[in-house]
Amino acid sequence: MGGFREAKILVVGGAGFVGSNLVRLLLGHAPEKVLVVDNLLSSERSNLPDNPLVDLREGSITDDAVLDSLSDDLDYVFHLATYHGNQSSIHDPLADHENNTLTSLKLMDRLKGFSNLKKLVYSSAGCAVAEKTFGPARATTEDDPVSLVQDSPYSISKVVGEFYCVYYHRQHGLPAVRARFQNVYGPGEVLGAGRWRGTPATVWRNVTPTFVYKALQGEPLPVENEGVASRDFIYVEDICRGLMACALKGGPGEVYNIASGRETTIRELADLINELTGSTSGVAFLPPRPWDHSGRRFGSTEKSLRELGFSATVDLREGLARTIAWTRENLPRIDQCIEKHRKNLGA
Repeated sequence: MGGFREAKILVVGGAGFVGSNLVRLLLGHAPEKVLVVDNLLSSERSNLPDNPLVDLREGSITDDAVLDSLSDDLDYVFHLATYHGNQSSIHDPLADHENNTLTSLKLMDRLKGFSNLKKLVYSSAGCAVAEKTFGPARATTEDDPVSLVQDSPYSISKVVGEFYCVYYHRQHGLPAVRARFQNVYGPGEVLGAGRWRGTPATVWRNVTPTFVYKALQGEPLPVENEGVASRDFIYVEDICRGLMACALKGGPGEVYNIASGRETTIRELADLINELTGSTSGVAFLPPRPWDHSGRRFGSTEKSLRELGFSATVDLREGLARTIAWTRENLPRIDQCIEKHRKNLGA
């Protein structure tokens, strides 16, 4: 992927889990500069590598001063900023709008006249398109219909961001490419990173890091609805390679699933993590989440393989083993982030 050599790159949300992993990969391609804009709402400054090529501007991309500071010499923009998670968005839809929908609109409106820009890659979400079913899943394709029935403001915001990508491409020629994420996991996701956002989901943000952390603590893994729901788990390095492929090979106006194409139930995930960590604490069954109707899903990989040459390479067992090793090494840092929220968690 030599196309990033000597390039000027903006990563919005670049101090987050996926963003910081992407920054590290981009640095391996000898860019001229990687500009990171992040308000550290759900991330930490320490996530970013200490590298002179990385320029962190702390603030929201909705801030007019931050937007005005962007110059028309950017080659690539990766828009990864979001209001992290379904449950946080349900708790505070207005905050989700401010940090999810509005970020996308204001960024695209600022970039619409940039003549040097080769590609804007927007991070969307497979959950916003997948059929809401607990029946047998089929691979969700890029041209599946988008339902008006959504489970959370988060998924609504992600769909609206796609609408704006299409609009700004058709109306203004913005070279926007939509990357539909599946469930990303891997090293670098710090439980409790950032500021309190009103619910315990601030800490217990995604299923994989939560399960890994609790298994290493010898706690039973909290499994809702007997673990019958399924997801498409994709390793973070694969997601980042997919984002880079979207930037270099993606067609402006197009959308691509960045997926493993494999369905794994939550119960299977819990059992595998307990096995790999050596935990004997098992699982604790909890009731279904009342808001979550997206029961079983996984993404089709055909289009991204055909048009981008992208396929995920890290299988779930290997990816989890790497994630567990990273978590063990970083437990003091993770505990420190969790401790910031202890009072809010009611402990």
